[in-house]
Amino acid sequence: MYKIDKTANRINRLESKRFSDLGFSERSHLQEWLANEPDALGEELLIIQKEFDGFDDTRERLDLLALDKDGNIVVIENKLDDTGRDVVWQALKYASYCSGFTRSQIIEIYQAYLDKYCSGGDAGNFISEFLEIPDIDEAVLNSGNDQRIMLVAANFRKEVTSTALWLISHGINIQCFKVTPYSLEEQLFLNVEQIIPTPEAKELMIGMAAKNADEKNNEKKQLNSHIMRLEFWELALEELRNSNCDLFNNISPGKDHWLDAGSGMSGVPYTLIFGKDVIRVELSITRPDLCENKRIFDLLYNQKEIIEKDFQDFLIWERLDNKKSSRVKFSKKVDGYNKDNWPEMIKWLIGHISRLEKAFKKPLQQINTDIKQKNFNPEL
Repeated sequence: MYKIDKTANRINRLESKRFSDLGFSERSHLQEWLANEPDALGEELLIIQKEFDGFDDTRERLDLLALDKDGNIVVIENKLDDTGRDVVWQALKYASYCSGFTRSQIIEIYQAYLDKYCSGGDAGNFISEFLEIPDIDEAVLNSGNDQRIMLVAANFRKEVTSTALWLISHGINIQCFKVTPYSLEEQLFLNVEQIIPTPEAKELMIGMAAKNADEKNNEKKQLNSHIMRLEFWELALEELRNSNCDLFNNISPGKDHWLDAGSGMSGVPYTLIFGKDVIRVELSITRPDLCENKRIFDLLYNQKEIIEKDFQDFLIWERLDNKKSSRVKFSKKVDGYNKDNWPEMIKWLIGHISRLEKAFKKPLQQINTDIKQKNFNPEL
């Protein structure tokens, strides 16, 4: 591996190192790096526990436990300079132990992780947000035998890679990631490279994943909540068209838990949320550029007092520094699936989205004008 020196128009070789020679350990370093940057493994993962030892009748502990975007359990086993001979057997045991976890157990495990390492938070809400679903009751977690295994090490023995490939051919979702530390003078770098599955095995896994996704999609289509959402939005949009709010006049009802309407600024819509336990109005800032989103949020937040005065209530301002988007919202707890409550809920949504538009209209117009006239610096 080489580092490019643009000034000198040269490349400089990076020297590969051993973790042990650099003084790095499996638990204190490699595990912590992956726990805090799981995207290094090539996809979005939600770490729900580390050093997990909550198995019945055994004191064994796995390194990292995660969820993928389909709600599957992911067992992540880390080794430093060599995998050893037994890492596959060890990971398979852990996957089998995890196969019986229920949704409530997973939430409980993640809640313990949040309380211990992340200063708390609501595990159910975080999982729902990660899976992009409106309510944890709709989450399909740890379905069937879809548990996954990720092995991470600097070097993989032949018996490990051979076994992994054989398991893949028999439908076990297992991946091997080679991690290599490099140095250039005082600088240290880490390369993370997936070496298994091979392209042939990957095609097999893609076919299996497509089948599983299709089955899950059919399960979700059967959820009564989809039918209920469509019915709710049909009623809500009818009332909106009869109101003084014209934001949603050209919007069609759907089965999602949200409806978006334009604010006049691209990527900054007004949103209505309908959930089992909550209804909400919000302004979402979802432009393609992260810095631009945060700058827009900050400019609006600087006018917080005026905006909340126009809105006639306090708003929840979420900059979401660890995500590309930001948002400002106002919520109300409800028994959303009780249709007797729908007229009052719809009335609340219409009233509050109208107030939200009134409060943000002028500030958004000014920011949008600055962007078009190129008087807007997202880096400030």
